[in-house]
Amino acid sequence: MNGLRLIFIFILFSSCGPPEEVKKMKYVDLKTFFSEEITRLTKQKTYVDKTVSRNGVSESRNNILPDWESELSLFIESDINKPAWSSSYTINNDNSITTYTAADSKLRTRSIKIKKNTAGEIKTVSIVNMTNNALYSSSEELSYSPDSLYQIIKRQDVLFLGNNNYKISGIFK
Repeated sequence: MNGLRLIFIFILFSSCGPPEEVKKMKYVDLKTFFSEEITRLTKQKTYVDKTVSRNGVSESRNNILPDWESELSLFIESDINKPAWSSSYTINNDNSITTYTAADSKLRTRSIKIKKNTAGEIKTVSIVNMTNNALYSSSEELSYSPDSLYQIIKRQDVLFLGNNNYKISGIFK
């Protein structure tokens, strides 16, 4: 019986190895950045002047407190740090601007451009997303500048339904 216990203990401890090394992300971590922005903007109760337009018809509302999780969801959905995409983007560093460009035109997020100040803080994020298939095509241009503005420009062309153009912009108060 003691021999059986020793074998069990040996098997139990031999299956436990050192903790896995935390893998560094290869690309910019948009998910964490925008999650932190959502928390910060919500906590600070940041208001915006918001304009929404569809096919040229605009509506504006001033001094609104947005649902930041909803407002910035497209930015989070553009995160490219997925294991399957570890070599799917080229990285170009030019002074304070880093650009990530899709190597495959089938990837939804085609490019991300991050501009940082001299302290290394993100000043602007620009993202281009595209989707094409037999039924529809869409493109999104997303821009975000902390404590300044965010903008989403979306174009859709749906077979049998036609084209739609959307623009959402929020100016921080």
